[in-house]
Formats: sequence, C-alpha cells, structure tokens
Amino acid sequence: MIDFESYTLDNGLTVLLHHDEQRTVATVNVLYKVGSRNDPPHRTGFAHLFEHLMFAGSENVPNFDDALQLAGGENNALTSSDYTLYYDTLPAENLETALWLESDRMRKLRFSEASLANEKRVVIEEFRETCLEQPYGDLYHHLNGLIYKEHPYRWPVIGQDISHIRGARLGEVKDFYYRYYRPDNAILCIAGNFDPATIRERIEYWFASIPPSDASLPRPEIAPEPPQEEYRHLRVSGDVPSPVIYLHFRTVDRLHPDFPATDILSFLLGGGRSSLLYRRLVRDTELFAEVSAGINDNLEAGGIIVEARPSEDVDYDEARIALHAAIAEMVEHGISQEELDKVVNRLEQRNHYREANISSRANELILFALLGQPDLINTEMESYLALTVEELNEVARRYLRPENCVELEYLSDPAE
Repeated sequence: MIDFESYTLDNGLTVLLHHDEQRTVATVNVLYKVGSRNDPPHRTGFAHLFEHLMFAGSENVPNFDDALQLAGGENNALTSSDYTLYYDTLPAENLETALWLESDRMRKLRFSEASLANEKRVVIEEFRETCLEQPYGDLYHHLNGLIYKEHPYRWPVIGQDISHIRGARLGEVKDFYYRYYRPDNAILCIAGNFDPATIRERIEYWFASIPPSDASLPRPEIAPEPPQEEYRHLRVSGDVPSPVIYLHFRTVDRLHPDFPATDILSFLLGGGRSSLLYRRLVRDTELFAEVSAGINDNLEAGGIIVEARPSEDVDYDEARIALHAAIAEMVEHGISQEELDKVVNRLEQRNHYREANISSRANELILFALLGQPDLINTEMESYLALTVEELNEVARRYLRPENCVELEYLSDPAE
C-alpha cells in the first residue's frame, strides 16, 4: 500500500504528497496536461519544443540545470501524446531548491528570440537525426496516420513536418505557454523524505500566488477518434536493413474496464521468449528473427502493437501469413489458466519493482492523478488479478479482429 494525500490549491494546482522517511532523497514531479495532441495542426511538435524551452531560463533562473546540479540534484523530462512530465531528484535537505525552480518556470518563462532560435535548432537537429537519418525513423509518421484519421494522435510527438517547428514564432510560443502551462492545468507530486509538518506551507509559499488560466485563452476541446471498422494497410519502403511488419489492433481508452485484459494480451502475444508469437515464429519455425508486442496506452483510443522482423533468406510472404495465422490461433483456441497465471506473476513482479523505486512511485502516482484516479496506484492490480480466462478470451475475440487491425509493411528498397 502506497500512502499519499492529495489536495488542490486555490489556483487549481493539484498536489500529491507521498512521504517516505526511509529515503535520503526527494523527487519533485510536475506534470502539465499538454502533449502532442494539443499541438496546433500547423505547428506539430510544439509540445515537444516546449519541453526544451522550459529549460532555457525563467524569470529568476537563467539556467535550470545549473541551479539544480548545485543542489546535488538531477532532472529530466518527457513529452507524450497526452502530457509533458518534468521530474527532479535531489537530496531531501535541498527539496526547497526544486520547489523554487519549478515554481519559477511555472510562473513566467524568460521568452526571447534568441532562446527560441536556439531551441528550434536543437529540435530540428533532433528531428533530422531521429526521423530522417535513422533506419525506420519515420515509422510513426506513417503508422500514426494509418491508425488515427481525425484525432491529433495522427502525428508523432516530435512533429509531422520539420517546417512546423522552423516556422514557430515567439508570439505563438507565449500563447501556448499561457494557455497550457498554468497551475490549473498541472499536477505537482512530491515523494520521498520531507517534513510533513511544513511541506504544505512551503508549497503554498512557492506556488499559490501563480495565476491560473486566463479565460481569454481557452483550451480547445478534442473530438474523439471515430471507431475503426475496416482493416487498413500501407506498404512503404526505405533504406533499412531488413523488412519489418507492424500491426496495431485498436483497443480502448486507459480507464476502460477492458484495459487490464488488453495489457495482458500484449504480454501473451509478444512479451518475451515464452510468448505465443516468439514460440511459434522464432523458436519453432525460425521464420522471424525478432517479434514483440506491447501496449499503446494513449489516454484515448489505445491499442496492441506487434513488431515482427522476418529472418533473412525466408520467404517474406510465407512469414507474413504465419504472423497473422499465429494471432488468429490465439483468438480461435484461447489461452490457458497456466498462461494467464504466468503473465499475472510477471506483472506483479513489475509492480513490486515500481513500488521499490521512489521515482517510479512518483511517476505512477502522478499519471494516475492525470487520469483523475490516483487511488489506482493501490487498486489497479486487483483488476488484473480478478481476470478470468473466459474474460480474457472474450476480450481477445473482441479486439484481435482483422477489421480492427492496421498493418504497416516497412520494406527495404530493392538493391540497385
């Protein structure tokens, strides 16, 4: 059981506190409810650009990293489709430094043409290196647009086109900041060793005076992605070492009752050497060199993703047919109680590891708070343990259907 308390400041900032006096460190996580889904369509990659801008200096802090390192801390950040998360870890006695730093950049960034130009160069170079110069680097530019037709999940987090970032203007940056980077659109989580008697007063001191969102900058509503009703297929080619097949089966949003079952299904399909696809396609037939499956846990319209790399010198078409046949086998024959028990045991081990790490606890807690249900950190595993074989097989039949599938074949350019 992970004990925590939650409350909200008058300016709308959600606060989560998890005290653990056995730790010598404290973590300060700040999550903003803005991700690539909130990018303007002509400025895709904007949320990711902002992750970089948040380290470029604020009203009283010219360099965030330097100030935190002087306090013995370290930090990082990530941008997803649904949120942007900043997290700091530092000695418990220096917790106040992290509160100061995070509140200062929530209050007011130091905007300038110079800092914007510099961060644009950094992001554009990252785009070139990861999307244009690496094999399969443009995968999600193709795959996301195949999965999603209307929702902004259809572009990757880094952006759809490099020109969208190149054309970003300072006025647009300020608008984005004051629209989304406000306390009423954020969650603050402090975990580890801190003084429970004074922590609320210190949070109030640093954060309570930051103004909430202005009504003149409303956050646009995003319409849900329509249901998928037909099999979708795309074949692309590029300068890649070998062909790879990607399958995506549309499932459910993160809070749907079927989510735990779809998570388990992804493990059963391709979660290691004991998984169905590995046994059928790698170990038994050697048709594939690699095969794996995982969960696309977007807050809306998630899915199960399969990645399969055929072995060299095998008949590609035969391998592709075998991949689809192995998934159909799971749907037709179902899974056994023994297989379910093995996966649940693995998930319990994963859960125990997360609980043992204070940073993982903070990350889990703040993400469940994003969903509006922080108590899930203690109760979600019950949903996994309660699943029956019959329920799991019914979920497999419901979602692992051809008309619910997107297939992307990424092929090697033919030799000249």
